[in-house]
Amino acid sequence: MRQKPALRSKLAVGEALRAIAHDVLINARLAVEKSASSSTAAVHEFRRQMKCWRALLRLLEPFVGEDAHRLRVAARDLARDLGAARDPQSAREAFDDLTEHGLPLSDRAIKRVRRCIDDLRTKGESHALGPKMRRRVDETLTEASDALDRWPLHVLTFPALAKELTASYRAARRAVPKQWFKDAPEALHELRKLVVIHRYQMQIVEPLWQRFTKMWLGEAQRLRERLGQYQDLEVLQRFTKPNQPLAHWHSQLDRPIAARKHRHVIAAKRTATRLFVDRPSEFRRRLIVMWEAA
Repeated sequence: MRQKPALRSKLAVGEALRAIAHDVLINARLAVEKSASSSTAAVHEFRRQMKCWRALLRLLEPFVGEDAHRLRVAARDLARDLGAARDPQSAREAFDDLTEHGLPLSDRAIKRVRRCIDDLRTKGESHALGPKMRRRVDETLTEASDALDRWPLHVLTFPALAKELTASYRAARRAVPKQWFKDAPEALHELRKLVVIHRYQMQIVEPLWQRFTKMWLGEAQRLRERLGQYQDLEVLQRFTKPNQPLAHWHSQLDRPIAARKHRHVIAAKRTATRLFVDRPSEFRRRLIVMWEAA
């Protein structure tokens, strides 16, 4: 079994990050190669690894320039093109969440809604990992790996890395809504994207203080999940609009969706308050102390 690369005080920061990034690319390739078909699990795992890769590229971009930005855009476009079935999957997860919390639909209607959503998901998955897409994945990952090998990361220091980690924390903190129940769904979606980036980046420093960072990552993950569940309900609600696949059930689903969204916002607000309590300067100072103590 491969030993998982990690950032440790006895290792050069840049070389540790290079190893961590290579590990992400290897896992992304394995997710696709192990799948003989276009399974939902394979696509989900590949997209997850691409989110981690893009978060790492955001950290490295100030040090390697346009090359990292170009690769980040390519990874984003690839993951997006592989996500044709993501909206139906999101709608299915939101609908299953609603049924667990008292949905005013008969068992027969619930089965019909699920069947309708699953048909949409199947259509999106049918060509997700075909030969052409697999070649594109291979080319993208090979180019990314080659770029990693030539970047001069050996000059990277931890204070420089801490500065970029703090920038991501600051961006997410600023995106926290001032009026949680009045801001548009787009604001919560933007917050979720920034929380995802912050969470993946914080995994890098986990070995420096595992007890603290596990707690931090747990809070970030809870916030991500609440905001994700809110977004899933938004997708489900779009499917109930006129001329959409679930329009027939609009009247029965509208109020339960609104109520469940409200609950997710309450929970997200509570978690965000805890997660972003530190000012960015305090957050950066904590990182430096973790590094020096390690």
